[in-house]
Amino acid sequence: MSSGFFALLDDIGVLMDDVAAMAKISTKKTAGILGDDLAVNAEKASGFLASREIPVLWAIMKGSFINKLIILPVAFLLSAFLPAVVTVILVLGGIYLAFEGAEKVYAYLVPHHKEAQKIAKEELSEAEMAALEKSKIKSAIITDFILSVEIVIIALGSVMGIPLLNQILVVSIVALIATVGVYGIVALIVRMDDFGYNLINFNEKDKSISDFFGHLLVNALPWVIRSLGVIGTIALLLVAGGIFAHNLDFLHHFLESWPSIIREFIIGLAFGAVALLVFEGIKKIVALLKK
Repeated sequence: MSSGFFALLDDIGVLMDDVAAMAKISTKKTAGILGDDLAVNAEKASGFLASREIPVLWAIMKGSFINKLIILPVAFLLSAFLPAVVTVILVLGGIYLAFEGAEKVYAYLVPHHKEAQKIAKEELSEAEMAALEKSKIKSAIITDFILSVEIVIIALGSVMGIPLLNQILVVSIVALIATVGVYGIVALIVRMDDFGYNLINFNEKDKSISDFFGHLLVNALPWVIRSLGVIGTIALLLVAGGIFAHNLDFLHHFLESWPSIIREFIIGLAFGAVALLVFEGIKKIVALLKK
């Protein structure tokens, strides 16, 4: 009896070792999208009053948990009964990621000249501020849903072929990391300037050590968010390129002798440019038809 119990414990230990190893691999494969998720949510959660940043972030995080609860069962059912569909969704998601990455590159190279319509926060009523906050939360949750689909599908694609129980455990761990890890880091980022102000006001001395680090944190916040945006854009194109290179047969030998990071970036950018041209072309045709 006791030998059977210890054998069960041994089996559980082996299972958890396998799950931990596969979760590490899956997390590396989804790191690009996690970086973009981090950059997007840091931008979405910033710009509020200091007292509202954490409540807004908590609302987005709860929405992210609900997104995962919807996506995970559907992904596992597809993996069990229609595994070929997972690859199709993976490639379609890759096209979306490549498009988003190319669009960001295009917006940087060819800035859009739009009239700024900024309204000072003090001019807004409480009801208008609440509506603005609700709108930003909704937008962030929708963006999170799209990125969550890609995170789950990429994680699932990396564990296809192993037992279903292992797939469920690995992908669930990655999904949990994608939520708790990302939003935990975002919380630290959006509160970075407040911590800096507290350091500045820590004492009345000028040019003190606390002043130096306080100003450093306050001034660094915009640069951190911009840097995350750039890193996220590169990551989007790399992740998309990797999806195409590994799942489309005709690309298996494309630039095969080149370093994989350069090869995948070129593939991702090329697909993104085509997707962007198609999207812009459709927009122009629709605009012409409306006239």
